[in-house]
Amino acid sequence: MLTTARSSVFLVAHAFQYRRILVPVQDNRESEQALDVACRLAGEHGAVITTVVVVEVPSLLPLDAHMTEEERAAHRLLERAGAVADSYGVRVSPRIVRGRDAASAILEEAEAAASEIVIIGSPRKGRAYKGPRIFGGTVEHVLKRARCRVMVIGAPAKLYEAHAAA
Repeated sequence: MLTTARSSVFLVAHAFQYRRILVPVQDNRESEQALDVACRLAGEHGAVITTVVVVEVPSLLPLDAHMTEEERAAHRLLERAGAVADSYGVRVSPRIVRGRDAASAILEEAEAAASEIVIIGSPRKGRAYKGPRIFGGTVEHVLKRARCRVMVIGAPAKLYEAHAAA
């Protein structure tokens, strides 16, 4: 039997039957793939997905500062995520949260929604990167601090190296 990494992830996650899934949404391919995986899991088990976009507010500004462009972009991302979920027949609870850093806001939202799993998309760092992290700081922080399971959806670094060279 031939399985791809994508189908293997789905088969492993399929065994857990999650009911509450949190998906942080960004404007990138990995985030779209994470939402796709979440929708397939939710569709199988009648789960509810909470999609969240974090509007990061710089520390020099108050948390309730006007961030019109960022909020407009967040609404567009949540509308697209809702359309994807609708195509799967899955219920989505969209949320925009403000915070000083995305990782803390994601963790707080996971707790508030009583999420059983966070499915987060993230590009992997390329081979040229010599640091200890495979993913960015936000994903690393969520992986270390989440009280629920975390599934990271990331494209192989080779793809990014090829795009960077082009």
